[in-house]
Amino acid sequence: MTLLAFETSCDETSAAVIRDGVVLSNVVSSQVALHAEYGGVVPELATREHLRNFPPVSREALNQAAITVEQLDAIAATQGPGLPAALLVGLKGAQTLAFALRKPFIGIHHHEAHLFSPWIKVTDDGARVDIDAFEPNISLIVSGGHTLLVHVESLLKHRVIGSTIDDAAGECFDKIGKLMGLPYPAGPEIDKLSAEGNARAFDFPRPMLHDPSDDFSFAGLKTSFRYFLQKNPRLVVDRSKFPDLCASVQAAIVEVLVAKTIRAAERLNVRCVTASGGVACNSALRRELARACEKRGARLRLVEKKYSTDNAAMIGILAERKLLAKHASDLDADIQPNWPL
Repeated sequence: MTLLAFETSCDETSAAVIRDGVVLSNVVSSQVALHAEYGGVVPELATREHLRNFPPVSREALNQAAITVEQLDAIAATQGPGLPAALLVGLKGAQTLAFALRKPFIGIHHHEAHLFSPWIKVTDDGARVDIDAFEPNISLIVSGGHTLLVHVESLLKHRVIGSTIDDAAGECFDKIGKLMGLPYPAGPEIDKLSAEGNARAFDFPRPMLHDPSDDFSFAGLKTSFRYFLQKNPRLVVDRSKFPDLCASVQAAIVEVLVAKTIRAAERLNVRCVTASGGVACNSALRRELARACEKRGARLRLVEKKYSTDNAAMIGILAERKLLAKHASDLDADIQPNWPL
């Protein structure tokens, strides 16, 4: 099976070609520079960029894979959740192509695709889904817009056991960075500055750390940080303390993410943990998850950094599995901006 997949749920326009579990190409056009001056994604601008980038990104994905549209067996695209107008660009573009080629189309849940991304194994000669290594797992999906804990019982079978009740972890990173005057997106900058800082320099709250549920909350941490800066305005002027500030707030977020994930795995007697999403690039999160899993004898699958942010490869990998399981979508299927996992 040769499949062309699209991802346009937020601010990345991506197209990928998947053949029998192998990623032949994965082209991503990011809009980070465009939205940086606004401190966040502007939906109208994102949609315009998707419209502009969709044709060249599609052609580049086909060219890199050295195939023509006539060789495609199926078309896939993100159906939701995401920004409504942005989703429309990818979904309707994919449906149009599927109709013109008379090929099957499948709409994919963006978060479900993240569940599969840790199983994409990168090798010297490319990347492919390591499906033989799959095992039941507790999956942490953590990004700018979402923080989810999912019990993945088997291929294509999962249930959400926890989510954020307010701000997502990535959103908290970005909002705290904005308060500090850091460039958008602030998450990578906080991670970079933290490398030189003391994580115990400042004591910030760990929201819901001891709450027995699997849910998360990061709005309180953001508010606490804002009040802290109001009481200590010199810390913003004197940037010499930025590494300590970044390391301390990062430690608070990471401790909650790791503790909740490991606690869920222990309660459900699951011996494998996975992590995906943009925040899964965070060096402290990767380090502390690895440390916690090793301590408890659990196996850890971290998404490769190149597949952590929004990309069409993970959309195509999941679409291929669904088509093999005889799942397909109608050509008139509409976007689902608030599609629950």
